[in-house]
Amino acid sequence: MDCIQKNSKMEINSLAQEATALLQNLIATPSLSKEEHNTATIIENFLIDKGVSPNRIINNVWAYNQHYDTSKPTILLNSHHDTVKPNSGYIRDPFSADIEDGKLYGLGSNDAGGCLVSLVETFLYFYAQANLKYNICLALTAEEEISGRNGLELIIPELGLLEFAIVGEPTQMNLAIAEKGLMVLDCQAHGKAGHAAREEGDNAIYKALKDIEWFQNYQFPKVSEVFGPIKMSVTIINAGSQHNVVPATCYFTVDVRVTDAYRNEEVLELIRQHVSCDVKARSTRLKPSSISKDHPIVQAGIALGKTAYGSPTTSDQALLDIPSLKVGPGDSGRSHMADEYIFVYEIRDGVEGYIKMLKRIV
Repeated sequence: MDCIQKNSKMEINSLAQEATALLQNLIATPSLSKEEHNTATIIENFLIDKGVSPNRIINNVWAYNQHYDTSKPTILLNSHHDTVKPNSGYIRDPFSADIEDGKLYGLGSNDAGGCLVSLVETFLYFYAQANLKYNICLALTAEEEISGRNGLELIIPELGLLEFAIVGEPTQMNLAIAEKGLMVLDCQAHGKAGHAAREEGDNAIYKALKDIEWFQNYQFPKVSEVFGPIKMSVTIINAGSQHNVVPATCYFTVDVRVTDAYRNEEVLELIRQHVSCDVKARSTRLKPSSISKDHPIVQAGIALGKTAYGSPTTSDQALLDIPSLKVGPGDSGRSHMADEYIFVYEIRDGVEGYIKMLKRIV
């Protein structure tokens, strides 16, 4: 037994070292959203060198386990290789993948490079194994940071039927079993122009104020067990052209964080029923997502001592219509920060954690 545990530990260490080296290569290769061609090529060639036959559309790369069987359900392992632009607070070179004091520095190291390379090595661990209960699909995608349409959303139709997903984002390997959706609403209240000195016109600002008050105070009937009530915030307002003209229109913007108790379309319809202004959603595609706490993959994580929680931030989970679990090495609090980093031990913990969770169900 001790020999088996020792060999397993050595294998995990080897996978983690390879993951760290791959991440250093990715960090050193700029991959801002919509400019991920070179990192996609690195990932593609890495998989080919490992004997895998990946697929690629634009900057999205995906592959299946060696013994893929159409009669079996498929697990999706997904993370993204695009990054935000480095912010002005950087002191270090954002593309210099240096390791100092156990920290691997560089843009995208934490969000979500550590998750991505850990999922790659997890996929390779299971790749050649026969008689798995599930197929495994690894999808490494682009444009996550801008919720772009040429990322995961583009290739979902190509992936086939999927049972559930593990989405790699930094959660300290805890289990984000639900994620809020997002709708941005552009609202327009209509009045009638007139001279401010006379009793004429119909002030659109006053009409808008009634609707704004509704947005501030309304409570949706269904409340999420994970997140509580839906949160709506009026964030921008614009009206009027000069001091002596009653404005005919008033525009305002509402940020709506939708919980797993509703679909985006349901929330939009309820809003339109209650307000008098015109309401247009910029998009309904960033959906709330969730997975049951009783789901086998969640229970596998809980059995390993991980905590289940609800995430207020959005990710590519929002594009999936299947149960999905957001989990990965790193800390969300480091995402997009200056001099971003991930601890090297977190990458090892990511590889080991993903493998242990999947071994309990596959």
